[in-house]
Amino acid sequence: MYKMSIIILLKVIFRVLFVIVNNIYCIPTFCVWMFLFQPLRYYKPNLYWKIEGTFYHWLLAMVSMWSWSAGYDIVEMGDDLRLCLEDRTLIIANHQSTADVPMLMANFNAKKYVLPNIMWIMDRVFKFTNFGIVSIIHEDFFILSGKDAREEAVALLKDHLYKSYLPLHRKFMVLFPEGGFLRKRRETSRRYALKNNLPLLNNVSLPRMGAMHGIVEVMCPNPKAPSSERIPDQNQLRWVLDITIAYPDGKPLDLGTIVAGTRKPCQTFMFYRLYPSTELPVERDEVTKWLFTRWEEKERILEEFYKTGTMPVANYCPMSSAEGGPLPPQVVQQDPLRFLLLHLFFIASTYLHFRIASYAISFVW
Repeated sequence: MYKMSIIILLKVIFRVLFVIVNNIYCIPTFCVWMFLFQPLRYYKPNLYWKIEGTFYHWLLAMVSMWSWSAGYDIVEMGDDLRLCLEDRTLIIANHQSTADVPMLMANFNAKKYVLPNIMWIMDRVFKFTNFGIVSIIHEDFFILSGKDAREEAVALLKDHLYKSYLPLHRKFMVLFPEGGFLRKRRETSRRYALKNNLPLLNNVSLPRMGAMHGIVEVMCPNPKAPSSERIPDQNQLRWVLDITIAYPDGKPLDLGTIVAGTRKPCQTFMFYRLYPSTELPVERDEVTKWLFTRWEEKERILEEFYKTGTMPVANYCPMSSAEGGPLPPQVVQQDPLRFLLLHLFFIASTYLHFRIASYAISFVW
């Protein structure tokens, strides 16, 4: 028993040190490469953003490797994502812990063209983490939190969609409508539900509507609105991908657990439901009702999953009924050789940049 405890402790120490070192030789060299490619941003912007998207995908593959190497697999099921991978898609998901984002990254890492063309909508606090500089370069959006900043946050998000998301021809954006982790939002959500005669939810919290309203107003313009306020049809939203994230026994992983690998290998389930944007209303009250309905469905889905261990897939897959049925549960497969090659690339790049910097400093002095 003592020997086993020592082995586990050494494993945790090794993983933590590896992730720290992994950040050191990946994030700075990503930033250096983007700096070196800056002239392209002004003279060949399409080429620059294609290169940046590729490097961004490679960097997020490193994050994907953390959960994969700890044995934390992802099982996907539901509607067929291939229907939306070529079109502009809003991805919405329930938010339970700090593991949600890295697990989604691991999922999307295994799918071509998603991560290079994605925009994350995340709390402004993440701007000041080690990964913040990467998201700034990639032009993700950092949203202000709090009731007092709600109107300003929505206005800034709409402005970002016009000035960044659309001009960069991004295909996907990820929104967590709950606006915070379940454990922090549950009681507030229940008080709001009691006050407004809404269903009491336990496995999810009621979504906040500001960001969703802003996205719909820009990306799904109201036909009644003046033509000057509408974006071209080819730029509009085509799909909404609703992902229900379910952790085993309702006990979410977290980023610390993923880094240290302190939990036994397990499977996180992601249940897809795909909606054409034509089914999404544009009036604010109707958008609110539509999203609340989706979250009430998530509550029932998760309740059944936690009781039975299976997802009620057949009852909640609108796009699968006409396509021969929903996708059966399948583990998202990662590519270990690709992980190895990307590690070698980032290590070699770090060495190259260090040598160039050393030579430049010695030349100046």
